[in-house]
Amino acid sequence: MEDASVTIKDTTSNPAPLGLLGFGMTTVLLNLHNAGFYSLDAMILSMGIFYGGIAQAIAGVMEWKKNNMFGATAFTSYGFFWLTLVGIILIPNMGLPGMKPSDASFGAYLFMWGVFTAAMFIGTLRANKAIQLVFGSLVILFFLLAAGHWTLGSNPAVGNAIIKIAGYEGIVCGASAIYAAVAQILNEVYKKTVLPLG
Repeated sequence: MEDASVTIKDTTSNPAPLGLLGFGMTTVLLNLHNAGFYSLDAMILSMGIFYGGIAQAIAGVMEWKKNNMFGATAFTSYGFFWLTLVGIILIPNMGLPGMKPSDASFGAYLFMWGVFTAAMFIGTLRANKAIQLVFGSLVILFFLLAAGHWTLGSNPAVGNAIIKIAGYEGIVCGASAIYAAVAQILNEVYKKTVLPLG
């Protein structure tokens, strides 16, 4: 008796636009704050928990089901980045002593995310130009934010200026992710290239 082989065809939809929109929209909103347009409030924190965090992590699990290691690692990691960031902001307000991060430790947190993103950027060199722009600009964003927070302690004016510059760069980063998501959605819906991805 011969062993029978079964091939299962994946008919689930592409989860990348969900992950890119969760990342992109939340990134734009946070960096409008970093650029000085408004203060940090519940709007940004809610986006960080629910859309940048949970929705993006769900997209990562969906990418895992589609056997996409890069997408699963990226979306799940950045989903939990948003959740940890909200935790870093909210936990010190719970009245526990010694919970507020120093500028040095927060800079280290941002720097490590920059290192992770730089490694992921290398993986995008086999992807389209739109995804390369998302990850490349995100590397710059994390390192700018890290430098800004490291500088705050010794020179607050320079540190705040770096963070403001990072805010504008972060708006570009988030907008590029939104573009990449919308392009994938429209190109699939219309079965042709409506917005090029490069």
